[in-house]
Amino acid sequence: MRYVIWALGMMGLAGILSAEADIRIFGGTIHTLDAANPKPDALCVGTDGRFKALSACDDAELIDLKGATVIPGFNEAHGHLMGVGFAKLNLDLSQSESLEQIVSSVAEAVDQAEPGEWIVGRGWHQSKWTTQPKFVKGFQTNETLNEVSPENPVYLVHASGHAAFANDKALEMAGIDADTTFSGDGEIIRDANGRATGVLNERAQRLVSKHIPAVSLSQRRRALTLALEELAREGITSFQDAGASQADIDLYKTFLSEGALSARVYVMITGGDPDMLSDWLDRGPEINLGDDELTIRSIKLVADGALGSRGAWLLAPYEDRANHVGLPTMPVADMEAISHLAYQNGFQVGIHAIGDRANREVLDIFDALFDGRDRGVRYRIEHAQHIDPADIPRFGQLGVIASMQGIHLSSDRPWAIDRLGPKRIKEGAYVWRSLLDTGAVISNGTDAPVEPVSALASYYALVSRKTLSGSPEGGFEPEQKLTRFEALRSYTLDAAYAAFEEKVKGSLAVGKWADMAILDRDILTCAEAEILTTRVLRTIKGGKTVYEQAP
Repeated sequence: MRYVIWALGMMGLAGILSAEADIRIFGGTIHTLDAANPKPDALCVGTDGRFKALSACDDAELIDLKGATVIPGFNEAHGHLMGVGFAKLNLDLSQSESLEQIVSSVAEAVDQAEPGEWIVGRGWHQSKWTTQPKFVKGFQTNETLNEVSPENPVYLVHASGHAAFANDKALEMAGIDADTTFSGDGEIIRDANGRATGVLNERAQRLVSKHIPAVSLSQRRRALTLALEELAREGITSFQDAGASQADIDLYKTFLSEGALSARVYVMITGGDPDMLSDWLDRGPEINLGDDELTIRSIKLVADGALGSRGAWLLAPYEDRANHVGLPTMPVADMEAISHLAYQNGFQVGIHAIGDRANREVLDIFDALFDGRDRGVRYRIEHAQHIDPADIPRFGQLGVIASMQGIHLSSDRPWAIDRLGPKRIKEGAYVWRSLLDTGAVISNGTDAPVEPVSALASYYALVSRKTLSGSPEGGFEPEQKLTRFEALRSYTLDAAYAAFEEKVKGSLAVGKWADMAILDRDILTCAEAEILTTRVLRTIKGGKTVYEQAP
């Protein structure tokens, strides 16, 4: 297959469209998500990169769809942009099916590394392995990792980002021994003899990660370039970055000044950095930099951990770890105080909450803060993965956006039942339909690099509730499926709403930016299994082609 992609920061636009004439798009199926004209025969894009008409236009350059389908560009509503790029630079362990495969990948990296060089990776998930090693408190131990890398420190982040796996060399460099204690929102996993197994849960990860050498500016540029190229290939024209550092924001601004942002970026600054948070609260948001290309308007907080690492904060203990309910990763009083300051200073707040206890605490904060009825703030709960049934209607009642990731159902549901048990899974996990039916707005994404940044895979999960291998027949808890239109809206117009941007993008409408994905088939009508084999033929941002793949 051949493709043309924008060479960011080095070349200009690679594509066939000119800025000197209007563009007429015709000859296929067009889904606008604009209620006034949902399926026009043609689109007309003006020279300013906005839709001029939902009809044909004269004296225009032509894009003949030849039966293909146009939809609004996908809007990734929760991901980690630099993480997508760094996942391509470091060891990618997301497809590993066993501890042995991880150790083998590390061994290969050690063979190519300099003595003492750090081996860094991400993506392992012990609950997805086809063979199970010896577990301690639900995690593997690092003896085989030590064997293949006795001198190179190894640090491998869990797929969720809420745990890490290190070898003894890395623990030694961090000063972790039998006497090391950790008090706070995290845990050094130890065996029955008190030996550190190499697994660090939640904030205990920082004990080791702070010793990893900082990446260079050139590495950061390369990571962002790779991430943007990946978004373009996937038909993603907008990306909501859930927890950016100041260095990330500075790099986004540099790319913006160079004309190199091939996707629009909406930034949630990381609320875990007190100095950065204070600085931004003083200066206020920066909205619609460039041509609606970069906005810094939201604050990301983290209320709990993840189900995979058993860090999600639950109302009742885990089914597979007695007397353990996870843990909060930020004091509730701090989340409340920051949410209030954010409101006073014009910022949105998105709070990561996966467990039912965490979701309840965050809903209580928002309810008390705004007397439960101020929809204008558009506060969000990121993930909203497991919710007590009593709290489901509160999202719609309070106007709290459920920023969820359909793909987590496909990846996590086969093992999540072991964490929560069948009753909690059925009543409160991945309850998209219940949330929508009680008035909530749902935005969709992938949480990349926790999952691959594939909009089509996450869309498939929303409408099928199956794993990506197509099981089980009929889907998990099929009563929670979304319709195809609802799922597409969650990934386009409702995702734009979650970032206060529905007036400029999210649907194909006159005056909005001409951000589109051209697909080789109609995902609203094709056979369900064909969604996963759908190809993105072209991605267009502001009327300009940023990716094109020939059939």
